[in-house]
Amino acid sequence: MTATTIALIAGAGGQLGRALQETAPPGTSVIAPPEADFDITDPDTVERIVAEHRPTIVINAAAYTAVDKAETDAATAQRVNVNAVGLLASAARHAGAAFVQVSTDFIFDGTASSPYPPTAAPNPLGVYGRTKLEGEQAAIDLHGAPLILRTAWVYAAQGNNFVHTMLRLMRDRPELRVVGDQIGTPTHAAGLARAVWALSGHTGTFHWTDAGTASWYDFAVAIHEEAIAIGLLENAIPIIPIRTSDYPTPAQRPAYSVLDKSATWAITGPAAHWRTELRLCLAAIKDAAIKKAIS
Repeated sequence: MTATTIALIAGAGGQLGRALQETAPPGTSVIAPPEADFDITDPDTVERIVAEHRPTIVINAAAYTAVDKAETDAATAQRVNVNAVGLLASAARHAGAAFVQVSTDFIFDGTASSPYPPTAAPNPLGVYGRTKLEGEQAAIDLHGAPLILRTAWVYAAQGNNFVHTMLRLMRDRPELRVVGDQIGTPTHAAGLARAVWALSGHTGTFHWTDAGTASWYDFAVAIHEEAIAIGLLENAIPIIPIRTSDYPTPAQRPAYSVLDKSATWAITGPAAHWRTELRLCLAAIKDAAIKKAIS
């Protein structure tokens, strides 16, 4: 990144949007309009915001991520994950700006037995994955040379995510049952944001998650153990692995969605292990709780 970099972030209030603001490199001027002022599905708004700020890079950290709801709300998923991407990509191209589109492991069907490289053939299982894949194509068609960065299982110290859901359920319930036969990699939003900045200036399709693999059950067990270790949780409860078939959902999930990051890590350096990043996130959650309690 250079001293003249002006980065416009769509989805600035989300997990990744906030992390991008917190990790922006020195010399980067970050423009992060709130969602109320930056409706990315409205062509006039997108055109006006881009023309007003004249960014050198546009980063789309916004998405419709309600995987199950998308099955019955395909129109909204299409509007946010495809149409809005096209608007942002086109506006970036006309402004002479680079464009970053963040995508997902859900573009794959999960039938592989080894990590998916960026060149693997996509085959999404549901509306969410399909619209995110179509969003990738919209970025390519309407920008020409975007950076597409696929990731998975994103969480942060703020926002609605698996970590916060597990902490709440672990406080409220005598035991938990968590799916143990879906395999992927948890990804801390802070590390993902740093990867976005590190890859800025590149084009093409890349993968990024934290290092290692886990099932949702493994992830839940780690949250439980680490949270108890730092006093974020008081009581240990049983956590029981179940099969996907024991917990039916409207949307089908990929059984295996580990991404091959080797090409990305050749540029950025390797990511930390997901459990290391989880400790950092839980420490931040604890610090925020302490500050709230004494304020």
